[in-house]
Amino acid sequence: MRLTRLLSLSLVLALGPQILHAGEVRLYRADETPDPREVAAILEHKAGVARPIKFRSIRLLPEEAQQVAAASPPAQADMPDGLALPVQFAFDSASILPEAMRQLDAMAEGIKLAAPGTRVVIEGHTDAVGSIHYNERLSLRRAEAVKRYLVVQHGIPATMLRTVGYGPHRPYDAANPYAAENRRVEFRADTLSVSDRG
Repeated sequence: MRLTRLLSLSLVLALGPQILHAGEVRLYRADETPDPREVAAILEHKAGVARPIKFRSIRLLPEEAQQVAAASPPAQADMPDGLALPVQFAFDSASILPEAMRQLDAMAEGIKLAAPGTRVVIEGHTDAVGSIHYNERLSLRRAEAVKRYLVVQHGIPATMLRTVGYGPHRPYDAANPYAAENRRVEFRADTLSVSDRG
């Protein structure tokens, strides 16, 4: 139990000021590279996927084994719901620019580190420049381009990834619908079951 608390506390301290309030998204700047361990922790937390505890050379008595199984890490109220990257695309296009590859490569490593069974939804978002219909289509095309990159370049199974395009409807900075922060790609744990995906 102490080990679980120590691990949870160290994760919270390591993420420290970068974490936002629960329900929000950890937004990376263009010059930041996501920590794959942070990516995995956020995706696992939201998905409710538990990583099995491994013991080496320790044999627990049945009563101790039940205590370990019942122990769960304390609720991490400050854990964000997702991660957002300012993925760079060619103007008016879904072509990923080379500047975005470093962040996407780190995101791929984090997805691979996540516990088995973790699925990810990739959300495309735009600012409010242009028509709503155009931005909805562009955001979906960009989310699909990111998915293709993760599948082709990193071998992540396509079945682990789902895409959606929100256009300008879910701005990061609601006070300024034209803000650069609204142009982003978000990654969240996909909590929909396969039958709900339709």
